[in-house]
Amino acid sequence: MENILKVLELGSAGEKIKILETLNDVNNPEILEKIISKLDDDNVEVRGEAFSALLLNKNKISDFLIHSLNASNKNIRGFVSLVLANRNETSSIPEIIKLTKDERSMVRSCAIGALGYLKAKESKDIFIDALSDSNIEVKKSALQAIIDLKIIVSKEKINECFKEKDSEIEKMVSLIKK
Repeated sequence: MENILKVLELGSAGEKIKILETLNDVNNPEILEKIISKLDDDNVEVRGEAFSALLLNKNKISDFLIHSLNASNKNIRGFVSLVLANRNETSSIPEIIKLTKDERSMVRSCAIGALGYLKAKESKDIFIDALSDSNIEVKKSALQAIIDLKIIVSKEKINECFKEKDSEIEKMVSLIKK
């Protein structure tokens, strides 16, 4: 265990990835904590491998992951909400909802995406409110959730919220208006 923690802390990206590939059955809180911390690694491949290790973990780690939604690091908050969604952890919905008001737009976008993926219909108002967010990625996440959950939004609200010219948004909006 000591060696695993040392490699995850000080190893090269390649060494970290190699270790992370073997850690999808971990139950040890210290190692789980270290894997979660790698969601903020400088290397995108290390972050992806940490995400996979958490996603594929068959143990009951949802409480541990839910606790990590309160991390001070934005990448950890955002990516853990997506891990929970991909694990279909519907018990995490109330905690993920709190992240829709996060100061960081990346976290808001991930949280809204996670809620949409979890089909959290109780978040309908959150999705509609997020259409007015100042960040385009948050708006896109909300729009995708609205499309996926077939939520009805008035044309007035759509026109009010989408003044920017963005081909991706225009395409998404056309799916709502049908």
